[in-house]
Amino acid sequence: MAAIERRVSQGMKPNHKKLLRIYREEGLRVRRRGGRKRALGTRRPMVLPDGPNQRWSLDFVSDSLICGRRFRILCVVDDYTRECLALVADTSLSGARVARELTSLIGMRGKPHTVVSDNGTELTSSAILRWSQERRVEWHYIAPGKPMQNGFVESFNGRLRDECLNETLFTSLAHARFVLAAWRHDYNTVRPHSKLGGKTPAEIAGERVWGHAPRHVAIPSNINHERARLYL
Repeated sequence: MAAIERRVSQGMKPNHKKLLRIYREEGLRVRRRGGRKRALGTRRPMVLPDGPNQRWSLDFVSDSLICGRRFRILCVVDDYTRECLALVADTSLSGARVARELTSLIGMRGKPHTVVSDNGTELTSSAILRWSQERRVEWHYIAPGKPMQNGFVESFNGRLRDECLNETLFTSLAHARFVLAAWRHDYNTVRPHSKLGGKTPAEIAGERVWGHAPRHVAIPSNINHERARLYL
């Protein structure tokens, strides 16, 4: 190598084959950089949920304001009730932001057993890996290039785009959030869903019991106030 360096300093061009051979023999190759640490999750076949909060599906949808500025929407859907749990619109949605939104949802609705998503950068970040481990929520990643493995939220995304995004010119991010909130309320509470037997997602969610105790534990008797007792 010293001889080759002297020749190069004198303006001579070394033989590229000899140079490559010496680099190989001396082990002077530049080591390839390894990929960053990603959340792995599970990829085994999934069974259909039989109750709310058993499985949530996540995905992103993008659109733009009339000024041309792009923004993204985080969509969260309950696979059993078909209920849209969240539509979070912002110009940037990092893995840490997704984790915060999921934590907020858990505070309102309880913890899901499984979360399903694709292999996007935000959803395979260390923030999501740490969140799923701390909350003890199983995270399932669909196979790359197989969006229909996340068919519930993909179907929802198509409806959201056809009925809301493609029909509205958003003047600002605040306007987009307002329109999305109104559409989400209509989707969850007003319109019937063919896969739910003509009921709305909110009605299906209301039929299920949230928490550990049944909705009506006992009915008080009004026959005699002094001898009041509970009929189970």
